[in-house]
Amino acid sequence: MSLFICPLCRAPLNVQPKSWSCGQGHSFDVAREGYVNLLPVQHKHSRKPGDNADMVLARRAFLQAGFYAPLRDALVALLRPLQAQTLLDIGCGEGYYSVAFSRAVPEVIGVDIAKPAIRLAAKSCREVIWLVGSSALLPLADASIDCVSSLFSPLPIDEILRVLKPTGTVLLVTPAPEHLWTLRQQLFETVQAHEPDKFLADFEAQFELRHRSQIEFELRLAKTSLKQLLLMTPYAWRAKPDRRAALESSEKFTTSAAFTVLLLQKKT
Repeated sequence: MSLFICPLCRAPLNVQPKSWSCGQGHSFDVAREGYVNLLPVQHKHSRKPGDNADMVLARRAFLQAGFYAPLRDALVALLRPLQAQTLLDIGCGEGYYSVAFSRAVPEVIGVDIAKPAIRLAAKSCREVIWLVGSSALLPLADASIDCVSSLFSPLPIDEILRVLKPTGTVLLVTPAPEHLWTLRQQLFETVQAHEPDKFLADFEAQFELRHRSQIEFELRLAKTSLKQLLLMTPYAWRAKPDRRAALESSEKFTTSAAFTVLLLQKKT
């Protein structure tokens, strides 16, 4: 059985080195970089959906510098005992975490709606299967995936349920209440704590909570890294321009990253 289905007719896709095709005659070329675009024009909500090239490059530079390595390593350690054979990383971006997950899972699929992100991911790693696609209509077969991960990305619960195997797991990472608190204090007059528990309410009917932890570490940022971090987050775009400019002028800035990690298992 093919893991992948046609985004147009939902028929199984025949995967070949140069193109993927279904029995209805729909065909999708494998790009030179190695990814496949399974996002038809009619499924886009804008001409260039998702993160733009500047955001993608900023995130790549920040993550490759190792600032979020403690989170990455904790997630890989959490995945290893699951012995999953397939993992779908929803909203994978430029692939920093997807590549790390391939250390613990034999077959990793990274999907993101942003073509610049997937192109960059595919250029740097051929061991992961990279797809441009919509999380709202995943190009994966029913009950085909052992584990779905979503890090700071949308949570299409119905689609996650559909593609997961009967005892499949979901790995979620969300900002903990005080994530980047001092940074947000510089950007906004009032700061509200993040609410990671709000995601659990949506999952509790169909999933059981297997693991919960909070990962925190300090970030000491030079000006360039601070600007990269701001480009990665939605905070900078919501802040007043003068507050953002004042923060970006800092030669050095210290804040704390804090994440809530949730591992849920599908109820049988």
